[in-house]
Amino acid sequence: MPELPEVEAYRRLAERSVGRVVGRVELPDPWFLKGGLTPAMLGAALTGHRFAAFRRVGKLLLGDIDGGRRLGLRFGMTGTLVVDGRAALDGLLYAPARHDPAWERVRIAFVDGGSLVVRDPRRLGGVTLDPDLGRLGPDAAAITGDELAAALAGSTAPLKARLLDQSRVAGVGNLVADEVLWKAGLDPRRPAGSLAPTEVHLLCGTVHAVIADLVARGGSHRGDLTGERRRDGRCPQDGAPLTRSTVGGRTTWWCPVHQH
Repeated sequence: MPELPEVEAYRRLAERSVGRVVGRVELPDPWFLKGGLTPAMLGAALTGHRFAAFRRVGKLLLGDIDGGRRLGLRFGMTGTLVVDGRAALDGLLYAPARHDPAWERVRIAFVDGGSLVVRDPRRLGGVTLDPDLGRLGPDAAAITGDELAAALAGSTAPLKARLLDQSRVAGVGNLVADEVLWKAGLDPRRPAGSLAPTEVHLLCGTVHAVIADLVARGGSHRGDLTGERRRDGRCPQDGAPLTRSTVGGRTTWWCPVHQH
């Protein structure tokens, strides 16, 4: 958390900032700047400029600046976006429900009096300028069957681990991966390269459908499987006890009856 559905909600909220002039940039936590970026560099890139558009690639939020630069915002596990005092979501599954002002890592104040703020209790996110998009795979919400087949081809890594690899498929996180594989009926431990073409086609369609559904529901934690990801949890499809495993270094819940 947050995963692609959350960052898509952030993108939509960030659009409220398009066309507004940046008056100043406040950085109570300069450690949050990544890739050699300094407060002076960020201030120079933003102050007096406007955001022309906001885009999302995987879990990365991009703000196109009228001066030709590009702001990159990553949210780690607990990062949220707040624009003009309004949050994009009610909360995150693994983040504190309360707000502490000390968790504000960067504030972009507009001349009109509003602001765009990144809050991150655990400091696992970050701010960059002109991030390298070449390190990211195709966006999960728009990935084609051929692109997904290429991402999986020849790999002996577990299927779930391959889906979580942002250089292969950008935007899939732990909750989305479990939901997708559960709905597609695929064992998360299977070698990624073992899928038949028909299974790749099914998986691609399921990725698209699950992401669209979770965006509409308001977050990656709103999936049908999420409430059963616990001890004694049962498969919502067939009632079988769920299995808990560690796949790709992540806690994984899956149904041993219909996922194969």
